[in-house]
Amino acid sequence: MINHQCIAYSIGASLYLNITNRCTNNCVFCIRRTNKGVGYDLWLPEEPSLKELLDAAGDPSQYDEVVFCGYGEPLVRLEMVTAAAKELKHKGAKKIRINTNGQANIIHQKNVVPELDDLVDVISISLNAQNANIYAELSNPLKYEPEEAYSAVLEFARECKKYIPRVILSVVKWQGVDEEACREIAKNMGVEFRVREFYGNE
Repeated sequence: MINHQCIAYSIGASLYLNITNRCTNNCVFCIRRTNKGVGYDLWLPEEPSLKELLDAAGDPSQYDEVVFCGYGEPLVRLEMVTAAAKELKHKGAKKIRINTNGQANIIHQKNVVPELDDLVDVISISLNAQNANIYAELSNPLKYEPEEAYSAVLEFARECKKYIPRVILSVVKWQGVDEEACREIAKNMGVEFRVREFYGNE
């Protein structure tokens, strides 16, 4: 049995759900590279089932939001996310957010965003950079060419705007990231923009 704390953990008024270690990027600022992490051991010995996830989540109504996040890319497990989101909403979840690298459509070779309609309230997409070259340096796509991966992130964000009430493009404060250029990309797309701090190793 997987330790529930590997799967579900709280930070403030948010409940975070960790459903996979798998990711299609190897970002230079990934939490997996830091010593501190988030204060929990999140490495999953195996991927949780839907029942294990819901058991670990408990009563979602006591949190302001439930966030699919964790040590990997949650939308690698698209069917798990949609099934769990449906159950969590039924159990009283006030808001559901996904933190994603934005590559879900190339991962699944189809537009998956309509499947998130009415389930996901907020989606935070890691833009990471102002162009494909910087994206390659910082995100280190493992399966896709940088131009393909970066273009996929932008197109995914455009699709999300059609179906999801709140869409956020984010970058990490990092050398080489042109925050204003990234802010302009978000503005032109009509979505929110956020700069995340890098907490790093201590």
